[in-house]
Amino acid sequence: MSEIKKMRDNQIRDIFSGNSDKFILIIGPCSADHRDSVLDYIGRLSLVQEQVKDKILIIPRIYTNKPRTTGEGYKGMLHQPDPDEKPDMLKGIVAIRDLHMSALRDYGFSCADEMLYPENYRYLSDLLSYVAVGARSAENQQHRLTASGLDVPVGMKNPTSGDLSVMMNSIVAGQHPHTFIYRGWEVESKGNPYTHAILRGYVDFAGKCVSNYHYEDLSKLHYLYAESGLANPTVIVDTNHANSGKKWNEQIRIAKEIVTSRTQSCDIKRLVKGLMIESYIEDGSQGVGEHIYGKSITDPCLGWEKSERLILDLANML
Repeated sequence: MSEIKKMRDNQIRDIFSGNSDKFILIIGPCSADHRDSVLDYIGRLSLVQEQVKDKILIIPRIYTNKPRTTGEGYKGMLHQPDPDEKPDMLKGIVAIRDLHMSALRDYGFSCADEMLYPENYRYLSDLLSYVAVGARSAENQQHRLTASGLDVPVGMKNPTSGDLSVMMNSIVAGQHPHTFIYRGWEVESKGNPYTHAILRGYVDFAGKCVSNYHYEDLSKLHYLYAESGLANPTVIVDTNHANSGKKWNEQIRIAKEIVTSRTQSCDIKRLVKGLMIESYIEDGSQGVGEHIYGKSITDPCLGWEKSERLILDLANML
């Protein structure tokens, strides 16, 4: 299992460094909720990966903690390994390790997760091949400094306000070495050259969702990277959240537009290394307690049939 992870880590780094022209798809449920349906989904992904392996490298999303704007609602498998039961953090830690290990052992996938709590990274540090820092966390100093010590790519999302300077500052912090306190210890980081941008759209002063995945947005980000002098200029574009206005079905159109933008500019092709897509077995979302197999209990997701078709279409476009 560790050899498979090492191989995948090297393949992913090669894409970020430009040594490979494969395209990354970070795809999966908004949040992992039930072990059986998540692994069912990942099993389906493994079959599609084999069909598109020459062009696409798939990193499944197994997001085991869910940020909540108000603090209310389902906070993910780390908190509640069973969404119908009370929180149990110890069982949660065991459950999330088991889920990530099963994906690696049974399907050959090392996966992605969100670093909602920097001090908890150690529970999955030997299993993850990709880490995302969310829109509400990218400005947080502890997230930035912890990212600088990780040995896998870390994506910094633009904040919910849309201020790209915040995201760029996060990338600068993540790529540089630091001395700081982590889990009660004084630690030194070497800097993570694979810290990069994630564009996810934003909400304006009037509460309206504004997208930032268009050709012009990508060109602007290319300019900001060129000014910054940062290593490995990269963006992963999130096709959901404010980019889709949380209209999950729009992810298909958005994903194809981004891939088309790459064909119009060599600079954008080098910059846009992949997409982040929220996808599960069933279309849409449901409430906790409705018990529809493979349907998200948090943000709405693209169902499996549409997701499979999209992956194959993207491979043909690349």
